[in-house]
Amino acid sequence: MGCKVVRTVLLAVALLNLYFYDVSAAFGSKKFRHSSKAHKAVVIQSEGWAQQRAGSAQTVSAQCTETEVIVNISSDLFGIRHPVQPSDLTLGGCGVTSQVSSPPTFVIEAPLQGCNSNVTMLTDEIVYSFTLEYNPSSIPGIPIMRTNPAVVLIECHYSRNHNVSSNALNPTWVPYNSTISAEDILGFSLDIMNSDWSAPRSTNTFYLGDLINLQASVDNTNHVPLRIFVDNCVASPASDGSAPTYTFIGNHGCFTDGQLTNSSSQFITPRVDSSTLQFELDAFRFYDVTTSSIFITCNLTVTLASRGTDSLNKACSYIPGVSKWTSVDGSDLACSCCDTNCIASLPGRKKAEKRKQRPRRSALTIPADWEKTLLVGPLFLKGTPRPVVSEHFAAKEAQPSEPLSGSFVLVLGSVVGVLALACSTFLGFFLYRKQISN
Repeated sequence: MGCKVVRTVLLAVALLNLYFYDVSAAFGSKKFRHSSKAHKAVVIQSEGWAQQRAGSAQTVSAQCTETEVIVNISSDLFGIRHPVQPSDLTLGGCGVTSQVSSPPTFVIEAPLQGCNSNVTMLTDEIVYSFTLEYNPSSIPGIPIMRTNPAVVLIECHYSRNHNVSSNALNPTWVPYNSTISAEDILGFSLDIMNSDWSAPRSTNTFYLGDLINLQASVDNTNHVPLRIFVDNCVASPASDGSAPTYTFIGNHGCFTDGQLTNSSSQFITPRVDSSTLQFELDAFRFYDVTTSSIFITCNLTVTLASRGTDSLNKACSYIPGVSKWTSVDGSDLACSCCDTNCIASLPGRKKAEKRKQRPRRSALTIPADWEKTLLVGPLFLKGTPRPVVSEHFAAKEAQPSEPLSGSFVLVLGSVVGVLALACSTFLGFFLYRKQISN
């Protein structure tokens, strides 16, 4: 009986060992294959560019993580012993973030949903595509170049299939509750509000001296909290933005009208909500322009509300009395660049600034769908102040005449009595003289 029990126990232990060995091996194999597939990076070079550097070592490589892509570019990009400048390299508009001295290498770190990336949903994969561009700049005073422009496509492939195991699953994409889907479109709005900000204004007629209330907002439904900014605003007498134009908000959120004209224009502090930004514009007209209409075009941007303000995402008002810039969100340090150029000191911006009128945002940027340009108007401006006094006088003149008061009647009677007495005295004196003469 005892031997039988011992044999049964040994058999059970052997079966359990075999089971756990097979299952753990199977799961380990699947997990390894999934991990390698989920972080696959692909570098695709154009044919002409590859021929230029034929026979040389690979000079562009990429590493895909769960949140970003890290691109390494050799300083000898073409393998022809002519190093390139880091300012000539951009990944979807984002510049070089760091450099390695040995071997000489430039590094660009970009978020998966930033730097103008494109997302493709396949049957079993999610693919993020980036474009690495090399645009050689000329050497001052030297009219020659030794390299040509180049384009490299970089892809990050992530598997959409997951195995089932006792370990927690780690998704290879950013969860929906921490960012917006690249396919979503945010609902931006820019409205002219009434005096107490309770509703849109019913009329667009203003007088000099009025404050024009403008409210920028973004629909926060089904999204994590967002913070909206007014990047710039330009006024023009025509809807097509034709000259003359006046930029009253510029330099990425600096309300310059208060500084330029000593006006009371400002952002309203505090915000009613992170997804709403209100601001007042001191009414004005364009000099020597016959039309009284004004159109306002504003570029609105948003970021995650959890992210702090910086020199590119801010709302700063100028206080003329103290000559100081203040931030709606309390971080006045972000406004310190309003007197200079809020983008000139950022890395990788100089080249982008030459290529475009408005450079793209850097590696910590927002997706392209997180900004919108909106137009409001026409606003009709009257050249004279609001006629409050003249209306008051007109109302007084229109009132019916009041009955004569008692004091006025008494005075009038006294005057009539005095005149009657004077006339009687004169008549008596005249008759007396006539009788004597007779």
